[in-house]
Amino acid sequence: MGDIKWACTERLNSDPMVDVSVQNISKTYDEGTVKALSGISFEVEKGELFGIVGPDGAGKTTLFRILVTLLLADAGEAMVNGSDVVKDYKEIRSKVGYMPGKFSLYQDLSVEENLKFFASIFGTTVEENYHLVKDIYVQLEPFKRRRAGALSGGMKQKLALCCALIHRPEVLFLDEPTTGVDTVSRKEFWEMLKRLKSEGITILVSTPYMDEATLCERIALVQEGQIMSIDTPDGIIARYPDQLFAIKSDNMSGLLRDLRAHPEVASAFSFGEYHHITFTDKQKIAEGASSFLATLSHHNLEMHTITPTVEDCFIQLMSHDGR
Repeated sequence: MGDIKWACTERLNSDPMVDVSVQNISKTYDEGTVKALSGISFEVEKGELFGIVGPDGAGKTTLFRILVTLLLADAGEAMVNGSDVVKDYKEIRSKVGYMPGKFSLYQDLSVEENLKFFASIFGTTVEENYHLVKDIYVQLEPFKRRRAGALSGGMKQKLALCCALIHRPEVLFLDEPTTGVDTVSRKEFWEMLKRLKSEGITILVSTPYMDEATLCERIALVQEGQIMSIDTPDGIIARYPDQLFAIKSDNMSGLLRDLRAHPEVASAFSFGEYHHITFTDKQKIAEGASSFLATLSHHNLEMHTITPTVEDCFIQLMSHDGR
């Protein structure tokens, strides 16, 4: 493995615009019986806001822990900011910021004490890099003497982000930073990330929320330890292969059951107020949607074409791959 890693290191370093490069990373647990990652490969450019999007258990946390040198991969190579995650792990730890999915700061320390502690670990001060966290910390300042464990979910996330930023990292890894946070705090958090990107920091963020995918410049859709697609959100949506329809009636649960049993319906999934459906014969439905609706025997039926979302694309890719 060492020879392979050294050979790959020279190749991965060849592009100075790439801040994160992952080549065929695999990881298993429980003596190889559980596959967390299966040959993951991708690159992230300097200053890019890159999203890893997928449900729980897709391998997002395992991938991030490998990239921040907290976990060794079984196979493959990875570089972060020009450094090898195995050979140069000490150097990487000084150049990255990591915000794990689970709140992991010192709960008995105050907000102010946590921030000073993490600054001292990296040989810096809060004052030196205060400009990076100012917009976030001003919201925390009224609670600076409150113990971290007593903060609300949204405030805990803001403090964790401050601590991950206080040494001015080159690359920032955020593992599901908005999980369990209210809608307003989620919006505020993404606005903060946009401001951080303007500082030239490369940001990798993982999320199970498909609506957050559109806030990234590029995304990787992951499921069961594999990447199904990598592109801009618009690029992924543009590749959706079918015409998509939204349909609803007075009896949505019965309608979904009937749609899935209908020979002309290729796929049917529930999306809030509507069900999203595709058809086996695109030409036929284009010529006569009303005749199809007549076969359903439901009241107050409504159907119209829609533009796919990233979630529609994710479901289509899962179905295509037989997952």
